[in-house]
Amino acid sequence: MKYRILIEQDEDNMFVAEVPSLPGCVSQGETRAEAIENAKDAIKGYIESLEKHNEPIPRTI
Repeated sequence: MKYRILIEQDEDNMFVAEVPSLPGCVSQGETRAEAIENAKDAIKGYIESLEKHNEPIPRTI
């Protein structure tokens, strides 16, 4: 599955990655690439939690 990841740099120069389709799924990294990789891990964990609790999985992009 593919989800859109929005990246913004914060005031501390950290890159914040947010997944709009998955409310509360946010990660960060010192680089844009690290933030994306961390977001992919967060997405995986988010989906696993939904499956564990028999919750619907939001559609991908």
